[in-house]
Amino acid sequence: MKRLMMATALTFAGAGLAQAQELHIFNWGNYTSPELISKFEAETGIRVTVTDYDSNDTALAKIEAGGHGYDIVVPSNTFVQIYVEKGLLLPLDPAELPNMANISPEWVEVDWDPAPRHTIPWQWGTTGVAVNRSVYGGDPHTSDNWLNPPPELQGRINVVPEMGDVMSMAIMYVGGEPCTEDMEVLRRVRDVLMAAKPHWMSMDYGMTERLANNDVAASMVWNGTTMRARLLNEDVVYGYPREGFPIWMDAAGILSDARNVEEAKTFLNFVMEPENAALISAFARYSNGIAGSEEFLPEEMQGAPELSIPAELLGAGQFTPACSPAANEIYTRIWTELQS
Repeated sequence: MKRLMMATALTFAGAGLAQAQELHIFNWGNYTSPELISKFEAETGIRVTVTDYDSNDTALAKIEAGGHGYDIVVPSNTFVQIYVEKGLLLPLDPAELPNMANISPEWVEVDWDPAPRHTIPWQWGTTGVAVNRSVYGGDPHTSDNWLNPPPELQGRINVVPEMGDVMSMAIMYVGGEPCTEDMEVLRRVRDVLMAAKPHWMSMDYGMTERLANNDVAASMVWNGTTMRARLLNEDVVYGYPREGFPIWMDAAGILSDARNVEEAKTFLNFVMEPENAALISAFARYSNGIAGSEEFLPEEMQGAPELSIPAELLGAGQFTPACSPAANEIYTRIWTELQS
């Protein structure tokens, strides 16, 4: 009888555990809409935990180390194939995610995540240079503002600590192509970065408040972050460097060692509803890749300068590819020296 009662108790306990659904998301800091998460939890009963990271390299290292407990990760397009090649992401089945039909046509067939697809669009944007007009009245559309800064910006510049963006913008600044392995070009890149570093005050991730509060006068930074700062301080202006700037997509995928796979699928399908995708954009102020979400976006995002590349600078933007291992090895050496 005692064994029967114990077995019955364990059965009920197991049933209770099975009903306690949860989901663990590993995403960029200050990038996940609390309103979206609250809505998802209310509609599904799945409890969500979000953990932040500040760079693609940091996220990949944590995932590769194992034992992390995350179900979903949101790498940039330049890292998706690395995740796939290392077997870190599960392939996605459109039959299980019917809202994949809502992905905008330009994001359906992408070089960095060919079939079988492993990710869905989260948000896309650009990397440029934000300046504060109360400090600097010159041209915002140049990488001189962080790589060869005028006196009024010197010592008041931040650079976001994302190696891919820093290297791509510096390479384009000296006239090279992203992912180049040309050692002469890379020597110039190294010299430009090392000469610029004494004029920087920090290499930090979170820039919304610091730009808005005029704690920094300029930052190499992302367009959505800049828009959030401008809404707090109209003196903040976003520049699209005419020397070249990256265009990128961050994409959400399910980790191959996820513990809550079905919950993760439910979430990915949920965020591909146009109204829900709009919640992501309304929070972080980036465009998303879901068709029909535009009508749900807040009015201030319609035609916002941070989301609309000037016609004369369209050709300067490049959708940066994933670089070769050889190129990444060289870039990492330059990056390590820059941070030392």
